[in-house]
Amino acid sequence: MKVNQEKIENKQVFLKIEIEPAELEVAMGKAYQRVVNRTKIPGFRQGKAPRSVLERYVGKEELFEEGLKIVVPDAYEKALKETNTSAFASPTIEVIETSPIIFKAIVPLPPEVKLGGYTEIRFAPEPVTVSADEVSRTIDQIRHQQAAWEPVERAVAANDLIVFNIASTMDDKPFINQKSAQYQVVEGLTFPAPGFPEQILGMKREEEKDFKLSFPADYPRTELAGKEASFHVRLTEIKEEKLPDLNDEFAKQVHPEATTMEELRQRVTQELEARAAAKSRMDYEERILDKAVEGSVIEYPPIMIEGEIERMLRQMGDKGLKEYYDKTKKTEEELRQEMEPVAVKRIQRSLVLGQIAVTEKMEATAEEINTEIEEMVQRTEKKDEMRQFLNTPEAKESLANQVITRKTIQKLVDIAGTGDTSKPAHKEETAK
Repeated sequence: MKVNQEKIENKQVFLKIEIEPAELEVAMGKAYQRVVNRTKIPGFRQGKAPRSVLERYVGKEELFEEGLKIVVPDAYEKALKETNTSAFASPTIEVIETSPIIFKAIVPLPPEVKLGGYTEIRFAPEPVTVSADEVSRTIDQIRHQQAAWEPVERAVAANDLIVFNIASTMDDKPFINQKSAQYQVVEGLTFPAPGFPEQILGMKREEEKDFKLSFPADYPRTELAGKEASFHVRLTEIKEEKLPDLNDEFAKQVHPEATTMEELRQRVTQELEARAAAKSRMDYEERILDKAVEGSVIEYPPIMIEGEIERMLRQMGDKGLKEYYDKTKKTEEELRQEMEPVAVKRIQRSLVLGQIAVTEKMEATAEEINTEIEEMVQRTEKKDEMRQFLNTPEAKESLANQVITRKTIQKLVDIAGTGDTSKPAHKEETAK
């Protein structure tokens, strides 16, 4: 076997490997045994047909392909040892000649991170504030959620809820056709077409109306852009929103621990502050991590990007992907291109965090892992099944990685906020 290391680029080794005829012949002998033992040939007991008969029966190409499946992986493993190459993931292999057999292998190498001055990162988190206007807006939203809708005998006004029959066509084909449809008349709404709510305003119960509406050329749904639809509507009911009074009774209905409007405002303020604090903390952590990434030199093979994109696609699920493709009319390749910058950012953050964890000697104790298990168990109904699953080696390893990541982030927060590089990262400090 001859091995030529052509180059190292993007954390990949490019190898060119030539297999000696003797090595191929040994592999072909093994291939013959594999194929003959799974092939029924008339006139011969299974596994007993001579090689020449087998070649005529299945074809030399099939036997040769089986031989490649044996000799190429063996040659690849020997090439790694000969070149002292440590592969990070499976290679990309391409057979470029068959006589003699010569193939190329692109071997991903382990990623490498040279940390920058993460211990010198300094900045404070953004202050968390919740204004009285925000509290009032939130209570107003709750008030609308608690509102009742009562029938009225008048013309349609903005924000009314109507019940109507709708029939429409586009390009002489049915477009939207529905009976007893409910629709809130919100001015400026572009569904089912731009200008539709404005056509409904002023109509009365049992009134019928015909009108046409055009979709602009830049309409988000490209299959509708630039087209015209004809509508016929018949109004059957008009309902008006009746907001509840802002009194102590309303406060009791909204929040079980509030008995007055003042207590409700306090509760809403506390909840808004908690949400704002959680978001501020998350933004702060991301800013710190981005600084740590910015100061580091990170090298990794391209296969990691493909792997991360595949994970992101799996997270979307078949239903999510179908909805995305239906809505955007984009291809999978276009989606992958959109995902690539996100995948790169995730990989860089993960690698930097991992290297900082090693540098700082972060560990997850058995007690911390068991605490994680119990917290997750308590959040489920099937507690015994969940506990059994989480106590597997694989699940415990995943939980340990989560603990270590959280402690490492907390370490970075401590450093950025106080400059303290010696303070240990305890779990209670990282709880969210």
